Amino acid sequence: MKNRSKIRAIFCVIAVICLSGCGDEDEQQIDAATYPIVVEKNLWDTAETEESDAEDEADSTDDEGDREGDDVIPGTVQEIGLDPGWRYAEYSVINSGSAKLYRAEDNRKNIIIGVNAGHGTKGGESAKTYCHPDKSPKVTGGTTSAGSIKAPAVSGGMTFTDGMTEAAVTLEMARILKEKLLAEGFDVLMLRDDTDVQLDNVARTVIANNIAACLISLHWDGDGLGYDKGCFYISTPEGIREMEPVSEHWMEHHELGEALISGLKEKGFKIYRDGKMAIDLTQTSYSCIPSIDIELGNQSSVHDEGTLSELSDGIVIGIRSLYSKVRG
Repeated sequence: MKNRSKIRAIFCVIAVICLSGCGDEDEQQIDAATYPIVVEKNLWDTAETEESDAEDEADSTDDEGDREGDDVIPGTVQEIGLDPGWRYAEYSVINSGSAKLYRAEDNRKNIIIGVNAGHGTKGGESAKTYCHPDKSPKVTGGTTSAGSIKAPAVSGGMTFTDGMTEAAVTLEMARILKEKLLAEGFDVLMLRDDTDVQLDNVARTVIANNIAACLISLHWDGDGLGYDKGCFYISTPEGIREMEPVSEHWMEHHELGEALISGLKEKGFKIYRDGKMAIDLTQTSYSCIPSIDIELGNQSSVHDEGTLSELSDGIVIGIRSLYSKVRG
């Protein structure tokens, strides 16, 4: 089983060469040095690959190309932009920015969790992207009304009752969650790691599709209520469950959402109704991995550092539980 990672790399190169001869002229080859192939990318593939990955780790050498079987260096940070050759990348209209991939130093699980701090793209509201990759209309309302073909590339988000913007709070929450996940041994793909990132919702989703095992987007609901109604996740409406790629992944989306709600409930947070609300989201429509928008309350919710830390603990509990179940 030695040099398995090198064998995988050879197969990847062969596949790229073959595809380049039969694809569209405007397709671009993915540079594996810039956009790493993540072996355990899909959440539900981890159980099948755990044994082979353990062998890879045992067989790895001190050579530059053999760290953990996939050139992974613990404790490092890598910038990752949108590759135009990736599926659905052509639907993005704001994509000059980059995500950051943080590698855990200890207790490594070789699993990448995508964390998206919702909102936070300058000019995002004036640009438009297709709601669905097949260009069909939205089936439910939300930030964008039902029947719309296009939606803001990134909405501005709401403002909390104390004047804090949702974009600022989701970023603070994402940074706290990142540190807790790294401490658990998970790698973290931060889709937004600054006040502004020039990546629209499609770009963020497509990068996560190709790098992460799952995608968790952090939000608070702008419902106008004067009280905290509690946490919930955005479930997939029936009207888009037959649409690609939703048809292949919506049950995985729900399983991820249920795990997060369970973790938040365990930490004592209020849960809205049954913990879910069906809304037609751009992210869901383009996701090819387990993906969820988790609403951690509304504009009346407490969002101080201590509360955000507790919310992060709840999410970590959910992720830990889900992966233990998948691998167990």
